[in-house]
Amino acid sequence: MHMADALISPAVGGTMWVVSGGLIAYSAKKVREEADDRKIPLMGVLGAFIFAAQMINFTIPATGSSGHLGGGMILAILLGPYSAFLVMASVLTVQALFFADGGLLALGCNIFNLGFFTCFVAYPLIYKKIIGRGLDKKRLIIAATIAGVIGLELGAFGVALETVSSGISELPFKTFVLLMIPIHLAIGLVEGLVTSGVVSFVITARPEIVTAAGEKTPPGVGVKKTALGIAAAAVLAGAALSWFASAHPDGLEWAMLKTSGREELESSGRLHGLLASLQEKTAFLPDYGFRKAAPAGEVKSEPAAGEKAAWPAIDAGASVSGLVGGLLTLLLAALIGLGLKRRQTAA
Repeated sequence: MHMADALISPAVGGTMWVVSGGLIAYSAKKVREEADDRKIPLMGVLGAFIFAAQMINFTIPATGSSGHLGGGMILAILLGPYSAFLVMASVLTVQALFFADGGLLALGCNIFNLGFFTCFVAYPLIYKKIIGRGLDKKRLIIAATIAGVIGLELGAFGVALETVSSGISELPFKTFVLLMIPIHLAIGLVEGLVTSGVVSFVITARPEIVTAAGEKTPPGVGVKKTALGIAAAAVLAGAALSWFASAHPDGLEWAMLKTSGREELESSGRLHGLLASLQEKTAFLPDYGFRKAAPAGEVKSEPAAGEKAAWPAIDAGASVSGLVGGLLTLLLAALIGLGLKRRQTAA
């Protein structure tokens, strides 16, 4: 559900940059007040894990579409909403800058759609209400699934609102939203189950972490083993599991194709062009692969009609992207945590 710049007008994109920037500043203030040093390694490794997990698209049966993990609910349950929002912003920033996944103008929209609705709506108002005071695994599955679905559906609705507010005539609101909602319902169900699995692992290893999410971690609670386990999962997902990603268009691209006949729209504004040029320079692994410069006059070959692409798509570029992107996200999220710690100490 990473929006491209072509879906957003400068006015909407700028507004959402301001909104998301305000939420980042507010979250940073709250995290600084928590002053919980033991969250910093978890912020880093969870950011790396979510980055790698978002590379793995899974097929939605009978639709010709695919989806990928959003990850906001995992982050909120394990870190609390404020740290989770900062980590999600880190993931999306690294993706946009260095991998051209999601536009720079649309970055504020993407942070809001994938971070705000899960961290500040679905987590406190749905998940926490259902889970109550206990950590019963059956209740966890129900709470994570329902909250995951609602968070993703609200994000999908946000995408439709942002496009119609931008005056994108190729995507009429009624048609577009009636395609976005059901396809993201299916994606949300898978996300809920994955969220339950990840959180169940952490509950088994360190239930105190989940209990204390959003609060200061109790004294004596170590996170080293849990962080190492999540880091190992991030390496595996980024280096190898990304080969098994579905080749079908994701939910947003699928809805765009059904609505406008195209998976991508063209943008013509001056600001769009400037940001596209900037992104082309910063994205050293575009589309999670090595840059491919075709010799002059050579036409890019496409699979013949009826020919299927190799699967799994074993690709060194994807593996390098998963590892490098995970490392960059880990460093950015950890640096944010350390920076907030220093400011709190100096205050």
